[in-house]
Amino acid sequence: MEQLFAPWRIEWVERDERNADVEGCVFCELPARDADRQDLIVARSAHAFVMCNNYPYNPGHVMVIPYEHTGAYEALDDETLLDHARLTQRTLSALRAAMGPDGFNAGLNLGGAAAGGSIGDHLHTHVVPRWRGDTNFMPVVGDTKVIVEAIEETYDHLHEAFAAQDGAVVESPDTAIRFE
Repeated sequence: MEQLFAPWRIEWVERDERNADVEGCVFCELPARDADRQDLIVARSAHAFVMCNNYPYNPGHVMVIPYEHTGAYEALDDETLLDHARLTQRTLSALRAAMGPDGFNAGLNLGGAAAGGSIGDHLHTHVVPRWRGDTNFMPVVGDTKVIVEAIEETYDHLHEAFAAQDGAVVESPDTAIRFE
């Protein structure tokens, strides 16, 4: 059995300040603000949004998040489920266009702190682009994960890729691409 060993993530799990500028749930509050680029929200639909991960496992690591605050997948209504799934499809297409990965890891973080890292009560789907050879000796020997692209550049690449999709509504480079 192979194991994924990521010791650099302990800093994130054990950090003292978690979204210090946010009072409640970060996934509820950030999309309500008028700061998409600052908050790394790259795309929005009627019931969900796409946000770049602040501490990515790989370049392009994003989360597809329903607006509804719940940790229970079965609590989502049909409209939200379908919209979340369609936005996930759009996200995969945008990542392929923007970054050309060889594959993806995708998974839901559902209900409870154990499942959601630092945000356990608001479900979200992680989408992590993968490339052949993207894991090397650095994490094992050097206790260092190499992220080869700044998150702001990733945001720009994804913003452009979402904007090129059918049905995209583009307001500005600083606001998320909308799909209605």
